[in-house]
Amino acid sequence: MPEVIFPGPEGRLEGRFTPGPRPRAPVALILHPHPQAGGTMNNAIVQALFKTFVRRGFATLRFNFRGVGKSQGVFDNGIGELSDAASALDWVQSIHPEATQTWIAGYSFGAWIGMQLLMRRPEARGFISIAPPASMYDFSFLAPCPSSGILIQGDADEVATPAATQKLVDKLRTQKHITIHHDTIPHANHFFADEMTELMQSVDGYLDMRLK
Repeated sequence: MPEVIFPGPEGRLEGRFTPGPRPRAPVALILHPHPQAGGTMNNAIVQALFKTFVRRGFATLRFNFRGVGKSQGVFDNGIGELSDAASALDWVQSIHPEATQTWIAGYSFGAWIGMQLLMRRPEARGFISIAPPASMYDFSFLAPCPSSGILIQGDADEVATPAATQKLVDKLRTQKHITIHHDTIPHANHFFADEMTELMQSVDGYLDMRLK
């Protein structure tokens, strides 16, 4: 899991990257929670997602948004962070230009950024959005959502409320040609502190289905 530094819109961005085991390996980009709430690429959920994709043979990158860790720049309310994510995906794809699939996974703020990135990158085949903050941010840009994926939340989440997430899921499910899965983890709050096992079982179950 070598440390990597690659160019971003505001200077260098810091990441951790595991190359794919074969030339046409699929690629995955993992996006971390809100920088101003302590979110970094070393978040436990981000690391768990990273390991899951690596284990499945993906070329996998997690990185720090601008102003976090060794990444240059300052927090930009999501606008600059979306540009950071696009640069990160460009960098991975430059190493694996013949990737068979592209996946985007994010947690909380990272889920919001990731779903915006989907709209820019039609090559994205799937997404995993954990605790997408639909009660805090506008997701109306998903018109239509360009790829199938899964939204996972805790039923005791007070940050990304279940009601707001359900409303988002219902809206996305009206669209044709994509399939939106939705899992709710009992008793879990926004941080899944005691439910990491159940959370990752949900992720793995979905990937088993999509990648078989």
